[in-house]
Amino acid sequence: MEPFRHHIFVCTQEKAEGVPCCSAAGSFRVLDALHRELGSQGLSDEVQVSSCGCLGICDSGPVIIVYPEGTWYAKLAPNDVPEIVSSHLKEGQKVARLERIPDAGMKSEILDHRNKYLAMLKGKDAAGVLPDDLHDMIRGFMPSRAVLTALELDVFTAVGKGGAAQQIAAKIPAAVRATEMLLNVLVSLKLLEKHDGIYTNTPVAARFLVEGTPDSARTAQLHTANLWRRWSKLTESVRTGTAVESGRDNGWVNSFIAAMDHTARGRARAVAQAVELNREQRMLDLGGGSGAYSIAFVKAAPALHSEIVDLPEVLPITQEHIRQAGLSDRISTRAGDMLTVPLAPASYDLVLLSAICHMFSPEENRQLLNRACAALAPQGRLVISDFILDADKTSPRFATLFALNMLVGTRAGASYSEPEYEEWMKAAGFASSKRVRIPGPVNLMIATKWF
Repeated sequence: MEPFRHHIFVCTQEKAEGVPCCSAAGSFRVLDALHRELGSQGLSDEVQVSSCGCLGICDSGPVIIVYPEGTWYAKLAPNDVPEIVSSHLKEGQKVARLERIPDAGMKSEILDHRNKYLAMLKGKDAAGVLPDDLHDMIRGFMPSRAVLTALELDVFTAVGKGGAAQQIAAKIPAAVRATEMLLNVLVSLKLLEKHDGIYTNTPVAARFLVEGTPDSARTAQLHTANLWRRWSKLTESVRTGTAVESGRDNGWVNSFIAAMDHTARGRARAVAQAVELNREQRMLDLGGGSGAYSIAFVKAAPALHSEIVDLPEVLPITQEHIRQAGLSDRISTRAGDMLTVPLAPASYDLVLLSAICHMFSPEENRQLLNRACAALAPQGRLVISDFILDADKTSPRFATLFALNMLVGTRAGASYSEPEYEEWMKAAGFASSKRVRIPGPVNLMIATKWF
């Protein structure tokens, strides 16, 4: 007995540019339309939808197969989906005009396409051509830089409800010729759409990349534009072993804290749940930034009050986030350098270091953990939330890349491994420590002070 009434496979195979494939023909738009239509017709729990690799009739894409009937539909467009859902999936009547009947001709087409594709790959290999995945990795900066430039110029806000290249260029402002080139790239990246010379934002761009919208991430992503300039000095940083100073403009703090807050909003609640708060009453949040973690922790524990310590230029942003959360009576702030600010001994039940340790050298982290241990009451806990490397420091991949991010951005920071954190915690006087894995690139190290 099948667990679902129907199971649909949608080909989303991506191939080298110029090679026919379902994704190039619009299969992701068909997939999105299918999910939306199943929801609107009340069939989401009755029909399982799976993306799959190449189905072989690539010149006839997008292609889907509906089981248990094994019905092939080809050359689909998003506006074909409602008919398939209502007629085939709901009423049991196949849509004949869209159906591709499997026969000997289809088998020949699949085999011919497969053989031509394998021959092409063999020929490229024999000629010593870079594999596509390696080529794309090396040139991966190009689409990234295009999007970052669009964010710096505030292109998506300028596009608004739609406009021609000349109109958008006047708003940015920028040269019309160059603006049109950039806009066309953003269309190819599926962040804009273009019809009769008029550019409009796609739903994802309108939601996240337009300034001032409820979910706008533009200011946060400008921090990535700042990182770009530092990463351009990576070669020199590897040679010298430290960051090559490139200066920070006046907007650096705002974009950095916005980026940290944007990231924290998706993680803070999960971190608070993983810590398993119990009877804690006093929390110290060192380098608390926007206050996102303190806000999540005090919401999860009604008796908890938190104190955030951060630099003077950060705290006005912190205080505004706390005010908006309605938690000014339970979260306080104090200006200071976390490595030197006085901390009352044995006065906190919980000390949080979120995205902090990677900024410092091993010696500075030892100093910081010593200070945290001294500030904790007996049976108090230290929680470190960071990109934690496995023992050989080659995984997880994001944590290895973040080590380079600290190389180009700090004097002596890095990503650190689980054994390193364990050693520092033990040396600081913590009786036990453990690694807690949570979804995403960040893990926790939690240590308890028993006396």
